[in-house]
Amino acid sequence: MTDPLFLRSVILFEDLEDGDLMRVAERLSAKKYRKNNLIIFEEDEGQVLFIIRSGRVKISRINVSGEEVILAILGGADFFGELSIIDGGPRSATVTSLDEVELLSLRRKDFFDILHTYPSVAISLLKLMAGRIRKTDAQLVSLSSLDARGRVINTLVHLCRDLGRDEGADMVLTDLPLQRDLASMAGTSRETMSRLLAKLESEEWLERRGADLVVHNFADFKKLHP
Repeated sequence: MTDPLFLRSVILFEDLEDGDLMRVAERLSAKKYRKNNLIIFEEDEGQVLFIIRSGRVKISRINVSGEEVILAILGGADFFGELSIIDGGPRSATVTSLDEVELLSLRRKDFFDILHTYPSVAISLLKLMAGRIRKTDAQLVSLSSLDARGRVINTLVHLCRDLGRDEGADMVLTDLPLQRDLASMAGTSRETMSRLLAKLESEEWLERRGADLVVHNFADFKKLHP
């Protein structure tokens, strides 16, 4: 059975009592995926909500030109697949594992039973979905109004907020995604992404430590572009 203590870190269930977390945990099933495995394909039928126990996944769609557009990268305690669960429609995006990933799955019927039994879960879901809509709106503004440098900075800021680790005034992105993935998120080419990352390094905003990327003085870095 899933560790109820882990569920406390999932925003959907953070307000539940210990006994309620135990009852939710009994409804969850665990499954592991290898790195670069397809988990969900856009337009598939969706009957399951997924919670990330460990690892990271990327959420993407294919645009009219046949290119992959990365919408988000999610990590531990995040969840995905809620839209299809709620409206019964097909999956709205493709989900692929970036690492070895362990997922917890919750069937549609069990999900609705939990929503009816625990109204706080429904409220948390609404808040999180509203936050995701606001984030998507901000990304659209970034892609349409900022230059390439601004879009790269915006992408790094969002990744730091979602997946970064605090180190005093700095933020650390562990096992940074592939450069093509970063370029896709920023709406630019890999060559432009490489050039701008190097430029930000020369300005001492960024520092590479193996596969990690350190963003120095994160509070000031966020102010470089709106």
